[in-house]
Amino acid sequence: MSTATAFFQQQDFITAAYVVAFGMFIVGLAKLTSPTTAVQGNKIAAVGMLIAVLATLLNPGLDGADFLLIAVGLTIGTIIGVPSARNVKMTAMPQMVALFNGVGGGAVALIAFAEFRHDPAELSADLAIGIPLVLAAIIGSISFWGSNIAFAKLQGLISGSPVKIPSGLLVNIALMLVAVGAGIAILLGSESQGLFVLILLAAAILGNLAVLPIGGADMPVVISTLNAFTGLSAAAAGIALNNYALIVAGMIVGASGTILTDQMAKAMNRSIGSVLLGGFGGEAPAVEGAGGETGGTVRSTSAADVAIQLAYARQVVVVPGYGMAVAQAQHAVREMAKVLEKKGIEVKYAIHPVAGRMPGHMNVLLAEADVPYDQLKEMDDINQEFGRTDVSLVIGANDVTNPDARMKADSPIYGMPILNVDESASVIVLKRSMASGFAGIENPLFFNEKTQMLFGDAKSSVGEITSELGQL
Repeated sequence: MSTATAFFQQQDFITAAYVVAFGMFIVGLAKLTSPTTAVQGNKIAAVGMLIAVLATLLNPGLDGADFLLIAVGLTIGTIIGVPSARNVKMTAMPQMVALFNGVGGGAVALIAFAEFRHDPAELSADLAIGIPLVLAAIIGSISFWGSNIAFAKLQGLISGSPVKIPSGLLVNIALMLVAVGAGIAILLGSESQGLFVLILLAAAILGNLAVLPIGGADMPVVISTLNAFTGLSAAAAGIALNNYALIVAGMIVGASGTILTDQMAKAMNRSIGSVLLGGFGGEAPAVEGAGGETGGTVRSTSAADVAIQLAYARQVVVVPGYGMAVAQAQHAVREMAKVLEKKGIEVKYAIHPVAGRMPGHMNVLLAEADVPYDQLKEMDDINQEFGRTDVSLVIGANDVTNPDARMKADSPIYGMPILNVDESASVIVLKRSMASGFAGIENPLFFNEKTQMLFGDAKSSVGEITSELGQL
């Protein structure tokens, strides 16, 4: 072994490389707080991950077979991951996030199993290794299978409505006790691979049964919760493997996911426990009758009439929702806003924390369309603006604009902070039909006397409005 090779394989050098790596993770994460620096942040974090991988490959304990397995894994991951990430539609980004997050948890669970098979006695002989590995196996397996269910719900492979499990809470508690009990048996000296498989199996069933009862309206909270689980499982594996980069990266993901989960739950006025113990929302049929439960009347309009209203406005607030993502209308919205701005009309965008199907969904879509970041207004800020807004243009945002959250005590969303678009002088709602949102409840905003409905594909409708504006 040459002197240079020996130097790079010294533990101090490898540790220093890990420190540089997780330092870049932190810098990259900090830059993700702004769309203007997010791309740079992603690149910095990616370089940090490359350094972490290279530092791991310098481990002198690796042999030829290990390098072969690593090469095969990297090849398979690259072949699957790169095309998937490059070709995914923005409408499918939430389920892609759920799927990739689940893969992380599954990888941690497999690492824990591989470490156990390598030296079964080590887990009981050194509890500082054994306890984190057992926790990594349980949490990682729950995250993997729970994320798969979230993916399937978002992708429409299974119903987005809550699937009630008979005595579900008791069943989940029993599964957790089985997983923990098997883990304790291993920590007490058992070297049975069957027991470790039982840990993974019980946690897998628990992950499935824990997410199935959660409705589509709670998916932003579920995704951030599972993200936190994956981070915690990675940190636990890092402790067992004495890998500093894995510990820090896992704790960053776990902490940020936990904070985000809390913020998402508060944005919906729901406790995290109420979400995890049984969510609401799913596919809902179209509202029958012109007046629905409200007894009001739906007033439809045309692109030409909407253009006239917008042209004479001083301030327009665009309220994006999942409908904009489905129609991929973000670029058309940006072009319309440019036309309005040329006419001296101020355009702002109202962003609700849980609009869409994942945290930050609307921010991502609008950033893709090069909407200036200073035009994106958070809920607390924009709610002060609606009283002096001439026109609010709601594009597929159902539940986050529903006044029942303020006015109807028996509504499932009562108490949830919403965007107060009904305080605007005029409201234009772009929708394909009168179907309810993902919470499965009717929105009385649609029957408000100040509201007009423009039915059709949002992208086409916005394009027609833009064309009409150009003629005024």
